[in-house]
Formats: sequence, C-alpha cells, structure tokens
Amino acid sequence: MAPSNSPIRILVVGCGNMGASHAQAYHQFDDFQICGIVSTGKSKEVLNEKLGGGYLLFSDYAEALEKTRPDAVCISTYPDTHEQFAIMAFEQGCHVFIEKPVADTVEGAERVVEAATKAGKKLVVGYILRHHPSWEKFVEVAQQMGKPLVMRMNLNQQSHGYMWTVHRNLMKSLSPIVDCGVHYIDVMCQMTRSKPVAVTAIGARLTDDIPADNYNYGQLQIRFEDGSVGWYEAGWGPMMSETAFFVKDVIGPKGCVSIVAKEAGATGKSDNVDSHTKTESLRVHYADLIDDDQFARPDEWIDMQDEPDHQELCNREQRYFLRAIRENLDLTDHMQDAVNSLRIAFACDESVRTGMPVKL
Repeated sequence: MAPSNSPIRILVVGCGNMGASHAQAYHQFDDFQICGIVSTGKSKEVLNEKLGGGYLLFSDYAEALEKTRPDAVCISTYPDTHEQFAIMAFEQGCHVFIEKPVADTVEGAERVVEAATKAGKKLVVGYILRHHPSWEKFVEVAQQMGKPLVMRMNLNQQSHGYMWTVHRNLMKSLSPIVDCGVHYIDVMCQMTRSKPVAVTAIGARLTDDIPADNYNYGQLQIRFEDGSVGWYEAGWGPMMSETAFFVKDVIGPKGCVSIVAKEAGATGKSDNVDSHTKTESLRVHYADLIDDDQFARPDEWIDMQDEPDHQELCNREQRYFLRAIRENLDLTDHMQDAVNSLRIAFACDESVRTGMPVKL
C-alpha cells in the first residue's frame, strides 16, 4: 500500500459513462495515479486515448488486480459484477469506490459491507446527488415544509442508440426502479429522516428487447412512519414519453419546493446523463394565508445557475473518496444508507412481481 503522502494507485474497472468520468477525475488529481484500466470491450482503448494514452489496459479484472496490486479500485461495471469485484478488491487489501447499487441483491450488498469492515478498508458508494449543492439545498428546504411530506419524483428516459444498449444491458440484472430508484429513495429518506414502513409498486414490460422476467417501466410508492409518502417513476426505452419526465417536487403543510429545470427538462434531454442531475433553480411556495385566504407572500426563487456539471460532480465524489482514505472517515452510516435504500428498492421490485404491498 502507498505511504500516506504518496498518490493512491487506483485500478479503474468499467469505462462507460460513469467509469470514464471517474477516470477523468483520477487523471487530473495529483493524489490519485491510475495503475490500470479494465473493460471487456474496446471502451478501455477509447478511454485511454482520451486521457492521452500510456495507461496499462486489461480485459480480465482478476489479472489486472494481480498484476497492478492497486491501493484502491473504482468499480463502474454492470451491477451483476459489483459484489464479486468489490469482495475480490477487499480481499487484496484495497479501498473501493463503487457505482450504485452496491450489488444486485440485498444479501450481496451486505456481504460487500461485511468484506469492507473485515478488511478495514473504505467503501464509498456513488450516490452522486449527495455531492450536489443544489440537491443538498432541495433536501434542506424540504425539511422546512413540516410533516408529513409528499414527495413526487421521476426520471423517464427516452433512450436510443448507445444509451438503449446500456439500458438493455442493465436490465439483464436490474429493473429501472431499482437501478435509478436507489438515488431518489435515498433523497426521500434524507428529507423525512423517518423510517419507511411499506411500499407498493407497479411495472410494465413494453418491449421484447429485455429479459422476459423484467420490465422497463415502473412506479413505486413509499409510506413512512411519520405519515410522509413518496412516489418515484422510471422508464427506459425508445417508446418512453418525454412529457413530464423530470418531476422533482416536495409538498408539506407549510408549502412546497420544486426543482424547475427548464433547460435540463426540455424535449430531447431525457436521454442526456448530464441533465439528470441539473436543477437550475428551486421554486419555494409558502402556504401562509392572510385576509380572504390570499397568499401572505410570493413564491421564492433560489437560483442555481452556478451548479457543477456532471464531470465536476464525479470530481467531488472522488475528493470525498480521497478524504475517506486520507482522514480515515467513519463510513458506517454511508454504507448502511446504501444497503437500506437498496433494500427498499428491492421491496418495490417484489411488489411489482407479486402485485402485493410489501411491509418493511
């Protein structure tokens, strides 16, 4: 392992959208040194060329681990490999940054956390919205709206070309409401700071291009102990509507707060990964009334024009990973939150498949 003041030698595994962005962050940070890039296809060559060339390339993850002996591993592969790859890294004494979800089963995610704890190494999960100042503000304002909260969110993607290939591959192991839903379930849990008690969900298979036992449209509903409720909707594919694909809205007794992203929410943007995190502005509405039941004050606009783009968000995630390693941060809550949001998402998946509500 590298001395505390030396660059952290990191092996990048998976070179798609997220893997390439994380690699770009490591490439530009003095505190990281990429010791190898791994993918089964040509994406590693494309990424290596984009970064100026010169990095070691591997098609086999086990071989790359053995030959490079990294201090840390960044895993951005498809979810069905996450558990195995992470545990292999921990067994070799590496820290791990892993894209969400931690694994493709709850039990698998628990085994990954157990392996991290046993190895005494850091496990950081790619919950990108936790590093976004606008989403942090969204959560903060939502918490000021009283209880219970009504949380309405979706992210439908009219995917085609390369992104439809990515989505089809993802659906070999996960549904959209599990893969994307963990982000927004995590946000809802932050907003309420209450225990989820039950979920209900529906889903539909709108294409023969995916496994027969999966679905590419889903909608989930969550009930919380404090009376709060939330819904989240996710659909992937060339047939998806772009009408109201970007809803981020929270209502409480004192008013409501909404993300208003006119640019990111415009036609043709549902398939653009950079638009998925954009907020642009928050609209805060207050429920206070005066004489004749008129509103006591106008809506407030919180301008978010200076927000980070997708690459800068990935940079912030990697700065957090660096801090976790260098400062020995306690990641117990971080890991548990990742497992809990996945547990809720899979309960929603169970509800789709059984047609029944699931108590948590």
